[in-house]
Amino acid sequence: MNICRSSVIPPLQPTYEEMDSKIEGIKIARISIPKGVDRPYYTSKNQYYIRVGSTKRIASREELIRLFQASGLFHYDRIELDGTGVSHLDFSAISDYFSNYQISFATESDDEKIRLLTASDVLGPNGKSTLGGILVFGISPEKILPQAGIAFAHFSGNHLDAELLDKKDFGGSLPRQVDNALAAIKANRPVPSTIQGAKRVESPHYPDKVFRELLVNATVHRNYSVVGSQIRIFMFNDRIEFISPGRLPNTVSIEKLSVGTSFARNPLLVRLMENLGYMDKLGRGLPMVCQEAKKLNTDVIFEDSGETFRVTLPFF
Repeated sequence: MNICRSSVIPPLQPTYEEMDSKIEGIKIARISIPKGVDRPYYTSKNQYYIRVGSTKRIASREELIRLFQASGLFHYDRIELDGTGVSHLDFSAISDYFSNYQISFATESDDEKIRLLTASDVLGPNGKSTLGGILVFGISPEKILPQAGIAFAHFSGNHLDAELLDKKDFGGSLPRQVDNALAAIKANRPVPSTIQGAKRVESPHYPDKVFRELLVNATVHRNYSVVGSQIRIFMFNDRIEFISPGRLPNTVSIEKLSVGTSFARNPLLVRLMENLGYMDKLGRGLPMVCQEAKKLNTDVIFEDSGETFRVTLPFF
């Protein structure tokens, strides 16, 4: 009990109780430590540990970044990327963005352009592009961030060893990734139908907004500190899977997703994509997806496992 208070920062508040055992005269001590809200915790020697099976070890730099991301204390999308600057940004896309605010970006002075980009967090205080700025307005984000992209695969059966019918990799800015991946899904998805008399009649199926929502969620909320791992979309005969690098952040559980709990791992990406009309911050997206699935007498499956988050949308 003393260790929890003196050797852990911030101090833990465990509860202690004694329980009767099946052996006469023997009591069992139970110490319970509830899930804390001040994570990540560290030792009095300034060391952070992670659990690996039944053992523990000191967290690596990458793991420590993810721990702070999950706690909401650090936002990876605001880091400045070495070797980048205004030359890596698509000024045409940026001009379209600012035109929504009646700002003629193209005719502004160079100093004013820098001021606008810095005020919008597209550039950081040192003049380098932020990760969020590159992802939304970058000319070729995948050249700077190899993990930024979507891999799409369509299989003929229900397993990964089935024949591959289509395979595509989507790079570019996040808006371009979402638009191109949505086009691939629409071109490959099965459309159920029945024969009524001499006519083929399409049965109800998922509207495009369902796939668009899941694509936007995957690109905006994934963990970009997980290097070497893209978003993957696997389409099978009986389902489509959206697999994103990074587990759910603190305070968010699978149970809360379907009712609209909102938490932004990447608040800059959320703001920029919202301003571009790809999402809102009201938490309505996933509840809508769940409702559309209910209309088709099925359920969306959410899985948080290891360093990946998977959303499975069953077909009919």
